[in-house]
Amino acid sequence: MRIIGGRLKGIQFFAPTNLPVRPTTDMAKEALFNILYNNYDFEECEVLDLFTGTGSVSFEFASRGAKKITSVDKHSGCIYWIKSVIAKHNLDEIEPTKADVLKFLEQETKQYQIIFADPPYDLPSIQLIPELVFKNNLLAPNGILVVEHATYTKLNQQKGYTQTRKYGNSSFSFFENQE
Repeated sequence: MRIIGGRLKGIQFFAPTNLPVRPTTDMAKEALFNILYNNYDFEECEVLDLFTGTGSVSFEFASRGAKKITSVDKHSGCIYWIKSVIAKHNLDEIEPTKADVLKFLEQETKQYQIIFADPPYDLPSIQLIPELVFKNNLLAPNGILVVEHATYTKLNQQKGYTQTRKYGNSSFSFFENQE
């Protein structure tokens, strides 16, 4: 995994092979950040990275100057890895949080400008992610939720849905809070 933009551009990370992850591909990540970077001033954004895994997306946001990133994953190994990268590269804007994502979404009260979720593709309750985000008012006005999922999964009937972009076997579905 590599950082594709910002102050850490070009740095490669080699996460432990025993982590239960499927990192976002560099091509998909680059496309995602091109979309987000044209619409948001990252320095003003608080970001929520759900199912953070290796932290690749969180590190990318930090590299590009995001104000604060909360990275949530239930796997201890993922959280330990992220903390080691934070310490090595002084990424104090990242706050790793060990938690079950769906329980976290049920209890969280803070609003975020950008929420990114990259759940396991076989997660049966993937549609609960946008549902909980909107039910608990976690998306700031004019904020965006991006859910990465298998291309065969359809989320276009969920509240706030605006579009889906396909990148091979992966897709990003976008949801907006248009208050």
